[in-house]
Amino acid sequence: MSKIEKAKAQSASLKGWKHSKPGLWLSIGTSAFGALSIAKDVRKARDESDTLKLVNALVGAAALVTGTALLVRELRRLGDDDVLLG
Repeated sequence: MSKIEKAKAQSASLKGWKHSKPGLWLSIGTSAFGALSIAKDVRKARDESDTLKLVNALVGAAALVTGTALLVRELRRLGDDDVLLG
């Protein structure tokens, strides 16, 4: 098997990782770290009284909330497909 074929096979196996329970939980966890960064940006914008930076941080927060909601929905759908859950 050539290096290219090995890379394609590995890539194909990793694509399923995104839509697995551990992959979704990992994504939600990284979103939590993103929330810390956004909180820091909001605090800094308020200290500097910079409205544009504050708006930017709030838009980022909205994107983070939406992304996390999508991940949670995907996690619930993945759980609904589980035969053992009923």
